[in-house]
Amino acid sequence: MANFSAALVKELRERTGLGMMECKKALAEANGDIEQAIEDLRKASGMKAAKKASRTAADGVVAVKVADDNSYAVAIEVNSETDFVARDAGFLAFVDQVLVKAFAGKQTDVAALMSGELETAREALVQKIGENISVRRVILVEGQNVGAYVHSTNKLAALVALSGGEAELAKDIAMHVTAVNPQVVSKDDMPEEVVAKEKEIILAQPDMASKPAEIAEKMVVGRINKFLAENSLVEQPFVKNPDQKVGQLVKEAGCEVLSFVRVEVGEGIEVEKTDFAAEVAAQLKG
Repeated sequence: MANFSAALVKELRERTGLGMMECKKALAEANGDIEQAIEDLRKASGMKAAKKASRTAADGVVAVKVADDNSYAVAIEVNSETDFVARDAGFLAFVDQVLVKAFAGKQTDVAALMSGELETAREALVQKIGENISVRRVILVEGQNVGAYVHSTNKLAALVALSGGEAELAKDIAMHVTAVNPQVVSKDDMPEEVVAKEKEIILAQPDMASKPAEIAEKMVVGRINKFLAENSLVEQPFVKNPDQKVGQLVKEAGCEVLSFVRVEVGEGIEVEKTDFAAEVAAQLKG
């Protein structure tokens, strides 16, 4: 019988949710190989893919698919732990499976989308690759003319819905969105709380302290207007022609921007940073 530590039993329990005796038995039969023990347990009990020891899946790819008639488009984010796996052929094939199913059913509920064969495929991929893999979100945009752009890194994409115009125009504006990252379509769409927070920040700036109230108010208005212009899509200089604003571009095409969404891999995910030197020192002490 193989020798293995209590820590290994503890890890297997945490990753599988199974009891101590069952984990000890599985490790003994696998000669102390935790990954083999997990595989054997899955075969024996139909257990779902085990947790990957608290590792965070914050890398990965975004992928998009646009309808032939440009009436809708779907974007998905599928996460892995490392960029190396995000470039793996098996991982990318799984991403394509997810995208095809989401697109066909216009399905944005991840839990519903992943039920059945896709979850089985994900679990198998987790065991094969050895990293946590998760489908984080599915986004659907519909409209008269929907375009999409995916950056060459596959880490960033955007979907844009126009009220008309050509498909290429929608794609160009989507490219602009990925590059410039506007917050809203127009300044009227900016949430009041965001404007209030920006005003608070401006008033706290050093150069405002000595200004008379009426001058300070004019300065605040000017800076708020600048903030709104810089963060509103239609007010931004078009990335392919900085002499023209996006709003002018779509107006000349006889249409308007209805909505947009920008998707970046890992945005908003908190990744625990590890001090490897401290970790090694702690292990040596232990």
